[in-house]
Amino acid sequence: MNTAAKMRELLSTKKMVVAPGAHDAMTAKVIGRLGFDAVYMTGYGQSASHLGQPDVGLLTMTEMVARANAIVEAAGVPVIADADTGFGNAVNVMRTVREYEKAGVAVIQLEDQVMPKKCGHMVGREIVSKEEMVGKIKAAVDTRVNPDFMIMARTDARTTKGIDEALERGLAYKEAGADIIFIESPEGEEEMKRINETIPGYTLANMVEGGRTPLLKNAELEALGYNITIYPTASIYVATKAMVDLWTALKNDDTTAGVMDTMVTFSEFNDLMGLEKIREVEHNYATGR
Repeated sequence: MNTAAKMRELLSTKKMVVAPGAHDAMTAKVIGRLGFDAVYMTGYGQSASHLGQPDVGLLTMTEMVARANAIVEAAGVPVIADADTGFGNAVNVMRTVREYEKAGVAVIQLEDQVMPKKCGHMVGREIVSKEEMVGKIKAAVDTRVNPDFMIMARTDARTTKGIDEALERGLAYKEAGADIIFIESPEGEEEMKRINETIPGYTLANMVEGGRTPLLKNAELEALGYNITIYPTASIYVATKAMVDLWTALKNDDTTAGVMDTMVTFSEFNDLMGLEKIREVEHNYATGR
């Protein structure tokens, strides 16, 4: 079963699919090894880990596809992949969908921001017309080859135009053929409940630590009607804090010996990365065997 079909199976059989965010392939491998349902490839995290820059639309489509390919290979579970605005108009979206599908992702996320886009919990976002986004969604749906490959439509209308506009767009995007609706940055549980009372089919909750939406438990999100929860920022925030603490200790203590208890061991890391499997392959295909 391909990962897109697996994702559809998960959504049809589970009440809640939890997809932690991966900012690189190593993070995706850890998430998959820990037994989570899926991985979310975060554009916010790709901008930081690949460029050392904020999420303001600096990554190209080809860079994002390369990152998606690596994350898919490492994860071993379905990948939901951020594709920003689709990198242009409906024609650009068509190529983006083809490339993401070839990379092996299960779900592509397309949003209705104006290029260059910004992180969905930043202020100053602008959105395209509802009609333009509907056209882009239809182009995405018509372009996909694998019928199991899912199109997720995100609207950023809540912050700039209010919840009513966001709901209107969510309904329009669903009618245009989107499989999953993602209404970004609702402000409070009442709005979150209203989203799920209004939008038919699958909906996604975005848990951003320090963002505009309250952090709820997955059971609470499920009770509100959500089907998928993503955690796009948690891994990279924890990794950043750990790196700051580590290198501060080195600068102050002139050694890393005092922080070794915060690290995995050499062998633990190699096991997690799959070194034993590589050794088995080397043994099986060694010259003369």
